[in-house]
Amino acid sequence: MSDDSYKGSNPGDASAIELFNTFQFTASAGDISRWYSALYKGIRRANIVIEEVPSVPMDESLKKRLLGEARFLRAHFYFDLVRAFGDLPKVTVSTPSRKLARSPKSEIYSEIIVPDLLFANENLLEKSQYASTDAGRATKGAAKSLLSKVYIFQNDFVNAEKYALEVIATGQYDLEAEYENAFSLKGQFGIESIFELGAEANSGGSQFANTQGVRGTPNRGWGFNRPSVELINFFEPNDVRKDATVIFLRETIDGVFISGDPGTQDTVYTNPPANKIIKEIETYNQKVWVPGTGTLEQFGYNKRIIRYADVLLLAAEALNENNKTATALVHLNKVRQRAGLLPVADSDKAIVRQKIADERRAELAMEGNRLWDLIRTGKAANVLGSLGFKVGKHEFFPIPQSEIDLSEKTLQQNPNWD
Repeated sequence: MSDDSYKGSNPGDASAIELFNTFQFTASAGDISRWYSALYKGIRRANIVIEEVPSVPMDESLKKRLLGEARFLRAHFYFDLVRAFGDLPKVTVSTPSRKLARSPKSEIYSEIIVPDLLFANENLLEKSQYASTDAGRATKGAAKSLLSKVYIFQNDFVNAEKYALEVIATGQYDLEAEYENAFSLKGQFGIESIFELGAEANSGGSQFANTQGVRGTPNRGWGFNRPSVELINFFEPNDVRKDATVIFLRETIDGVFISGDPGTQDTVYTNPPANKIIKEIETYNQKVWVPGTGTLEQFGYNKRIIRYADVLLLAAEALNENNKTATALVHLNKVRQRAGLLPVADSDKAIVRQKIADERRAELAMEGNRLWDLIRTGKAANVLGSLGFKVGKHEFFPIPQSEIDLSEKTLQQNPNWD
């Protein structure tokens, strides 16, 4: 839901998703209610652990670690919810009342998300302290990284700087030498990975990559989440991230020729029949590419949730806002150097702020950050207004109508969604 991607696939599949491209979805959209429900199910499971583990006889250090993992996950789920929906029912027990009203999002931050992450930071291990068989567990570095992002979203740049720099100072993480390895099979649980969701390469794994895989020939998936023309044109010349982010038709990857989907137009224009202004071209998300010729391999793709490059850019943003622009450039330029770009040398705070925002778009493209970054920085109306974004409404999703009905109208809808 930004200027970086389109629905993708072909016009006949999941046509209701097209409404999200143009901000025409409603409170009854099933995609919203399923996401909302899944996040609260995750919170419930975390709450069960938090309630039950303290009474289980076990090693105390293990007990604290398990509680730290549960509280990290609860914070992670709530952070997704509060960014998307704003004020929320505050659920901290496994069997809450069905008639919980919404609590201010400031309370969700101050009473759940931040305390949970601080607890996790105190009780989790560093990444290097885990065996390879524990890859994917929440770590101290993951807790600090998420804390930094949480504080960025609250415009608390002092604390955002503090926790981002603590992650950097540990020496536990670094950028992959090759950009594509930051999200490819080669880089799974690698040096750049701070938190990722592991998956098995079979039909019981994750469909995250499968739903976005090349459609048609080769048949690698459904072809949703197509990189936009705007994103393609945004990359600077010589930026290696463009080719690592976008699959173009007639490209050969790992020996496989990309023909694409016969049911999808190669090029869609905004001004037929003149056909001079390109609206959309058939492309695919290369960040989820998995070598192979079928679809089952795609199920083994691990979704990266927090990467070290993200933390470097969070540090740069916080430092710049705290009037430490020279130091901010060190972290910004480390990301740019890996991309094959010249360093930024400007000392003007406003210019560097925009450079960091641009770098987040290029570095984290197609990874689910763009919409939230535009909203939190107040740029969404300007960038997405032509797509249908309305100020005072689309900063938040609607509370699912099914949840309002279940609460017997205790839950109130977000502004302008009635």
